Amino acid sequence: MVRQIKSGDEVLAVCVGGDWKEGLQFFSDDRDFIQVGTWRYPAGQRLKAHKHNRVERAITHTQEAVYVRKGALKAIVYDQAGRAVEEIVVREGDLLIMLRGGHGYEIIEDDTQVLEVKNGPYPGPEADRTRL
Repeated sequence: MVRQIKSGDEVLAVCVGGDWKEGLQFFSDDRDFIQVGTWRYPAGQRLKAHKHNRVERAITHTQEAVYVRKGALKAIVYDQAGRAVEEIVVREGDLLIMLRGGHGYEIIEDDTQVLEVKNGPYPGPEADRTRL
């Protein structure tokens, strides 16, 4: 299951849950600052070894992905103007990719465990965010 949360034509977030498709599938656009995809291959599949080249990039805002390892949370997704657009429950095994706008989280199960990944470098809370 892949669910996009939009404000008009703008994709604010993508939630990936359920069974992943075979092969490599990306959920972020090539222009996004965070690139998120899933892998699903049979045993014995070999992926070509590679290294990443040094590439200068201009990053204008932070994007993040949260993976719920255990438990559940409610995510509130906001548009660029700070208006709540949608609430979504993110459960164990789900991945939520926050691309634009804002977000807030409410933990809804005890001992919820979340892995968060976002682009850096991190400039500190004052420069990085505005509270809604």
